[in-house]
Amino acid sequence: MHLGFNSMNTPRDPRPEVLARALEERGYESLWFGEHSHIPVARKSPYPAGGEMPDPYKMMRDPYVSLMAAAAATTRLRLGTGIALLLERDVFSQAKTIATLDQLSNGRTIIGTGVGWNEEEFANVSKQPWNKRYGVMRETVAAMRALWTQPEAEYHGEHVNFDKVWSLPKPSQAGGPKIVFGSMGPMGIKHAAEWADGWMPVDVALPDVAQGLKDFRQAVKDRGRDPDKVEITMVAMQTPDLDTLKRYRDLGVHRVNIGVAMDLWDKPEAIMPMIDKFAPLIPQIA
Repeated sequence: MHLGFNSMNTPRDPRPEVLARALEERGYESLWFGEHSHIPVARKSPYPAGGEMPDPYKMMRDPYVSLMAAAAATTRLRLGTGIALLLERDVFSQAKTIATLDQLSNGRTIIGTGVGWNEEEFANVSKQPWNKRYGVMRETVAAMRALWTQPEAEYHGEHVNFDKVWSLPKPSQAGGPKIVFGSMGPMGIKHAAEWADGWMPVDVALPDVAQGLKDFRQAVKDRGRDPDKVEITMVAMQTPDLDTLKRYRDLGVHRVNIGVAMDLWDKPEAIMPMIDKFAPLIPQIA
C-alpha cells in the first residue's frame, strides 16, 4: 500500500516544489491538490462537513500549474488532483492541460475527480444541468478518454458532443491518466463502479470500512468489471495510526492519502512535522 499527501495548496502552504521534494525524499508515493477556481460570495450550497466553510477554500492555487511545479522538482513522485472539478472546465482545454502535465512529468499524473458540492460555483461556469451532473461527468470522462486515445477523436453524447478533431500530443500513459472518482453517495458509488479506474472514499463517511469496500467491489463485479483492476484510494480525514494503516492495507486499499486535520488548515507550519512523523511508517505498510 502507498501513502499519499493531500494539501489545500494555498499561498500560505509550502510551495509545491518544496513540498514535492520533501515527500519524494521521505518515500511518499504521491502528492494531491484539490481545485476551486472561485467561491461565490452569495452561496446557498451547504458546506458538506457542516458549519462554516474554512477560509483556505477561498485561496486555492490552480492544481495543474502547481503539479507541474512539483513535477519539475521530482522524478518519481506521482501527481494527483484530489479532487479536480472536471465539469467546471472546457473539455478540450482540460484534456490538453492534463495530457501536457502527463507528458512533461513522464506519465506520473492521476486524476481524482468528483461532481462538486457548490451549485453556485458550478452554475457560474457551466450551462449543464446541476441535477444531471453525474451523467455529465460520465460523458466528460469518456470524451477526454477519446481525446487522449483516438487519432481523430470524436464523441457523441447527450451532454458532450463533437465531431472528429485532432488533439495532440497524447498523454504519456497509454489510455491517459487513471480517473479516480471521489463520491460517497449511492449515485456516486454506482458511477465509480461503472466507469472509473478507481474509487476515492473518505474514511469517516464509511460507517463500516470493511463492509463498504466489500460492497463497492461487489458493485464493480456486478457490472462485469474486475474489482482488482479498480484501485481504492482512501482519504483519511482523521489522522490514522499504524494499526489503522495496516488494516486498510490488509483490506486491499491501494493507497491512503493523509493531510493535516481540518482545524490545522490555517496553520501551514503543521505540514512538515506531519510529513516527518509518517515517513517511518511507509516501509511498514508497503
